[in-house]
Amino acid sequence: MKRVLWLALAAAAAFSQTAPTASQIAARLTANDLKADVSFLASDALEGRGTPSRGLDIAAEYIAAQFRRAGLEPAGDDGYFQTAAFITVKANRTGLELTLDIGGKKIRVDRGKMSASVPKAVDLDDAPMAIISQGGRFAGSPAAGAPVLVNASRFRTPGNFHPPLIVLIASDPGSAAPRPSRAALLPASGPLPIAPTVSVWDPAVRAALAAGAKDVKITAHIPAPTLEPVKLRNVVGVLRGSDPALKDTCLVISAHYDHLGMRADGADRIYNGADDDASGVATVVEAAAALAALPVRPKRSIVFVAFFGEEAGELGSRYYVQHPVFPVAKTIADVNLEQLGRTDDSEGPRVGQFNLTGFDYTTMAPVFRQAAEDAGVHAVKDDKNSDPYFARSDNAMFAEAGIPSTTLSVAYGFPDYHGVGDEWPKLDYDNMAKVSGAIALAAFRLADSTEAPRWNPDDPGTARYIKARRPAR
Repeated sequence: MKRVLWLALAAAAAFSQTAPTASQIAARLTANDLKADVSFLASDALEGRGTPSRGLDIAAEYIAAQFRRAGLEPAGDDGYFQTAAFITVKANRTGLELTLDIGGKKIRVDRGKMSASVPKAVDLDDAPMAIISQGGRFAGSPAAGAPVLVNASRFRTPGNFHPPLIVLIASDPGSAAPRPSRAALLPASGPLPIAPTVSVWDPAVRAALAAGAKDVKITAHIPAPTLEPVKLRNVVGVLRGSDPALKDTCLVISAHYDHLGMRADGADRIYNGADDDASGVATVVEAAAALAALPVRPKRSIVFVAFFGEEAGELGSRYYVQHPVFPVAKTIADVNLEQLGRTDDSEGPRVGQFNLTGFDYTTMAPVFRQAAEDAGVHAVKDDKNSDPYFARSDNAMFAEAGIPSTTLSVAYGFPDYHGVGDEWPKLDYDNMAKVSGAIALAAFRLADSTEAPRWNPDDPGTARYIKARRPAR
C-alpha cells in the first residue's frame, strides 16, 4: 500500500512539472465560457463601451472581477486598475468658420460638412498650406508649423516633418457623410500630442482639388474647445513565473476592451463591438483562468492586460508602454488579440485557423504554428494583410518600443466591422474555443522558454523596431 501511495505521489509530482497539453487547456477554456464573457461585454447595457463612458467602466470592473476569480495578482496602482489621467476635448461648433482658396477659387465650407478635433483655438487668415497626397508624400516642402492639407481619406503622420499648425483632411464625401467626430482625448500632462484637425467632406472641395490645384490657402476661425478631466483605466493582472532567474521577465497577452459607443440616431444606435474586441478580451480572460488553474507555472511571468481607448488611437497601450508594469527591457513580447470570434471574413470563410500580423517579423510564428497544430487548428500567414495590419492595433505601441509583438485574429474584415450589427450571437464560439486554446498553449510555451522571442533582421519591415530595442539589464 505504501508503494502504491508513493508511486501516486511521484506521478503527481512529475505531472506538476510537465508543460500542459492542448487537451488540458481545452478542458478549462470552453466555448460556453467565452460566450458568457462576450455576451456581457457586447450587451446593449454597456452601450458600446465608448472611451470614456459608463459602459467602459462597467466592462473594466467585469474584467477585473474575472482576473480576481482566476487568482491573478493585481498589478495596477489601484488593484487591477492602472489609472491614467486624460482630458476630453469637446469641439465648440458655434462660430466655426472655414474658407479655402484652391487655385484662386474661394470655397466657404458648409459647417454641416466638416468636423473639428482641436485642443486649442485656431485663427488663420489666408495661410498657405502644404499638401500631402494619398501616398503620404508632400507636394512641396512644408515649413515648421505650416498648415497641412491631406488630400486623402485617411492620414497617418509620415516621419521627418515638423508638427503642423493644423491638419485639414479632405475626405471623399461618398454616399454619406463620415461619422461625426467624438471628443478627442489628450493626456492630462505633457505637451499636446496632436495637431488641431479638421475633416471636410464637402464635394466642392474635392472637386477643386481634383482639378489639380497646387496652391491652397486657408482662412479659419475655430473656437476654443471645452476641456474636462477624465480617469481612464487599463486592467492588469499577473501570473507569476516559477523560475527564480526569469520570473522578473514577462510576456504580455493583451486586447482592447473599448469600442465605438453609440451613434446619435437610428433604430439600432449601439456599436456593440462583439468581435471587435469583446472576443479578444474574452480570450485574455479565459486564457488567464485556464493557465492559472494549471498545476505548473511557466518560467517567466505572464501579464494579462485589457486596454482602454484603442479605437481612439491606441491610447491605453501607448500609456502602458510609457508606464509599464514591468520594465520594457524585461518584456519579451506582446501577443495582442483582435477579432477572434467571427469566421465570416469578407474575403471568404475562416474556420479552423487564425493569423498573425507581421508573420515573418519575429520568431513567434513557429511557436503558434505548433501550438495550433496540437490544438487542432492552423496558424497561417495572410499574404495580403499580414504586414499592412501590423501597425493597426495595440501591438504597434510595443513594437515602437522595440518589443517583439504581433496581433492574432481570425477575420481581418467582416460584414459588420465597425457597424452596429457586430453582436454576440454572430460569433462562432466552438471555433473560437479551439483558437483560444491554441493561443493559451502558445503563450505558456513562449513564457516557459529560456529563449526570448526575437525580431527577424532579414525582414526589411523590422529595421525600425530592432533599432528601438533596449537590452535587458
